[in-house]
Amino acid sequence: MDPGHVSSERYNSTVLDLGRHRVNSNERIRKRIAIIGAGPGGICAGIQLLKAGIKDFVIIEKAAGIGGTWWHNRYPGAECDVPSHLYSFSFEPKKDWSRPYARQPEILEYMRHCVTKYELTPYIRLTKEVASARWDEDSTTWDISLTDGTSVESDILISGVGMFTELNYPDIPGVDEFRGTMFHTGAWKDGHDLTGERVAVIGTAASAVQMIPEIADCVAQLSVYQRRPQWILPKEDTAFTTEQLAEFIESDIAVPSRRAKIREGLEGFITFSNREILLNAEDAGRKNLSAVKDLQTREKLTPSMAYGCRRPLASNLYYPVFNRPNVRLINSAVERISANAVHAENESTVVDTVIFATGFQTTRYLSCIDVYGRDGISIHEAWENGAQAYLGITTSNFPNLFMLYGPNTNNGSILEMIELQVAYILRQLRFMDEHELRWMAPKSSKMTEYNKLLQRDLQNVDVWRADCGGYYRGRAGFIVTQWPHTMDEYKSRLESDRGSFATG
Repeated sequence: MDPGHVSSERYNSTVLDLGRHRVNSNERIRKRIAIIGAGPGGICAGIQLLKAGIKDFVIIEKAAGIGGTWWHNRYPGAECDVPSHLYSFSFEPKKDWSRPYARQPEILEYMRHCVTKYELTPYIRLTKEVASARWDEDSTTWDISLTDGTSVESDILISGVGMFTELNYPDIPGVDEFRGTMFHTGAWKDGHDLTGERVAVIGTAASAVQMIPEIADCVAQLSVYQRRPQWILPKEDTAFTTEQLAEFIESDIAVPSRRAKIREGLEGFITFSNREILLNAEDAGRKNLSAVKDLQTREKLTPSMAYGCRRPLASNLYYPVFNRPNVRLINSAVERISANAVHAENESTVVDTVIFATGFQTTRYLSCIDVYGRDGISIHEAWENGAQAYLGITTSNFPNLFMLYGPNTNNGSILEMIELQVAYILRQLRFMDEHELRWMAPKSSKMTEYNKLLQRDLQNVDVWRADCGGYYRGRAGFIVTQWPHTMDEYKSRLESDRGSFATG
């Protein structure tokens, strides 16, 4: 099979205008490979396919622009929580990051740069949302239905959806009664001016820690509703000097050396296995807390859980916000919302705007798409007790389905993880071509064994054994997001994988 030469079939009906592309309302497009999502995963996959000489693919993106999470998350202060120099593809390193932790506009511009440089734009279909994907056993293809009535047929389906896709809204009575403005940080209301408003922020997820310092000085009143505090460490946060940028840009070794140093430092944190590092992190968190002057407020912001039990956060600006006279911390869950107020235990606060900073439904991979595998089994049924995959990329009974940043692959730099996974997928595609295979899927026995050992290793991480309300665990209690080992160990397992697939 020549991956670059598969004929296209089109069935025409009414024409819709889709930016630079013309599509038809009942059009059916035939491609060898379909990629869902034009975020970092879809972009990386598309570029590497082109580098491999494979051009018969399409990237389907529901948003009006590329970038994935960096397109959608435009709240004030949005930034990467991995050091900037580690947050670029190895094949396209960015030397001129302006800050140690890049802000959303700069990251989005980097993603656009990659798409433009590698001429990926013609392969991307924007404002096209996948409703369902169904495996057809007879034709050994995926039938992908879009919400506008069009469809795509492909041999291979690659999900670049990731885990930060579906917004998490708390179930609070009275939400529909509120007459003010209400939105989620992941769907920021562009153009809404918060100046002089009374604002309630519900939740203290990463977006809250980044956003609250940015809006505190313009609002009249800011009420922050916290169910439980998290560890927030200080970080290097000063923009790079002209001299530093010149060294990064002109030197051949400055950025690679910095990347290596950052990566080495992260290894001790991301596996959460070094007790000394964890204790030092808690000490740093307590010192960071000393910025809060009011002792009662400081106590409310002090976590009782071990560092690492929930997502680690870092900010030099969050704690000082609580010294402002217009900022209040409400250390209890919201009980209900009325027409003009937020009600918590023993108190009610009149507000103009409610902002949910409650994160994403991270454990529900592919939850926004109805995916059906062999014998019509739904992936939601297959994952009823928690999402699981083989090496985080493939799953039994769903042939030719590959996932980027899938179950149990959250670790370190997402971009580095994605690159490893894309390389693995390309190896599988070459294997299929060399052996003239029409489908492949991990053997059930292999996947079961892999996940059994994986859960054992996850339970060996002390700080993850405790259930402290973080996003790591699925409904059945299994940890479904984290990878418990180093990135090098993951790479080794991908490269040494042999004989794990059933094929046909």
